[in-house]
Amino acid sequence: MRDDDRLLELADAQFGSGVIGVCDICGERQAVVVLEKERYRLCVLDFLNKSWIKSEKPPSAPAPLYRSERVEFPTTARSGGTAPAIVLTPAKTIRHPVVLIVPDVFGITTTLLDGAIRLAREGFEVLIPDLGKTDGIGPALHVAMRSGAWLRGGMPADSPKVASLLRLCSDAMRYLLAREMVEPTKSALFGTSYGASVALALAAESVGVSAVALAYPVPVRPAHLPNLVTVPVLLVRGTADRLAERAEHQLRASDVGASARFVTVPGARHGFLSRDLGAYDVALAEPAWGEIVGFLKQQLMPPPPRPPPPPTKQAAVAVTPASAASPAGGSPASGTVAVAAGSGV
Repeated sequence: MRDDDRLLELADAQFGSGVIGVCDICGERQAVVVLEKERYRLCVLDFLNKSWIKSEKPPSAPAPLYRSERVEFPTTARSGGTAPAIVLTPAKTIRHPVVLIVPDVFGITTTLLDGAIRLAREGFEVLIPDLGKTDGIGPALHVAMRSGAWLRGGMPADSPKVASLLRLCSDAMRYLLAREMVEPTKSALFGTSYGASVALALAAESVGVSAVALAYPVPVRPAHLPNLVTVPVLLVRGTADRLAERAEHQLRASDVGASARFVTVPGARHGFLSRDLGAYDVALAEPAWGEIVGFLKQQLMPPPPRPPPPPTKQAAVAVTPASAASPAGGSPASGTVAVAAGSGV
């Protein structure tokens, strides 16, 4: 027995052999394959989906659920022709549904990273544009978005500054849909606060998304913009958030309002999902995150249809034909159950 076999705790296992053990990915005891390159034990399904990624983990350690990388995606919204972003990719090399997380002008915050990690762990490929490191994103955009929401009835989606941000996010979605091992027909948008309103405006431009999840958005302008959204929408807000309440009333009055889903969190304030703000409350944030992730999984990862029930066999019943002759002195009884004649009395 070799030392590597001792590390696997499989006394008779040879690398590349099929043995009975516990899969390092799914955690179930079954027939597994012992891999030589990373010394993982994988069941057949995970073996077929495995990608060879260099790992610093000890032998027999489970593969990570996701990996992250910094990328540059092409865009016409910036003079340099590219913009930075962070991508989180599930470890299994199967086709993943995708979620574009639309940032606020503050860039990649703890809230967005929290949401990205939760979604990547569930099997979504996630991209967050890094506005904090993007040329041309600065105080002017900040002022345009906030002054419009507070003083002019809504975030001005038609202003030049916000339109440039929409074009940047649209290019980010095109890059995300073109990545390897993604399912381009299953995509969604997610955002919080002003980023949520940008996500709603982006969905109104028909970028081909399948769903939109919004956390405490602000109203948008023009007011008819939500009428252009034709995909399922989830809106989560707190009861102590007047700005998001106005956004909910605007969405309810639109064409998509009748089919949209609204979740109200009692006592929650604006920004209650953000761990670095005073409004954060873990007891309120965790159920809200569950609603957001559950909604996106329902829209992009629906369970397979149930197989039809097996046909039921009915007991065969013998009946007397209608044309059968009746006994003497009687009349025929059509459709009556036949009874075997016994001995006469």
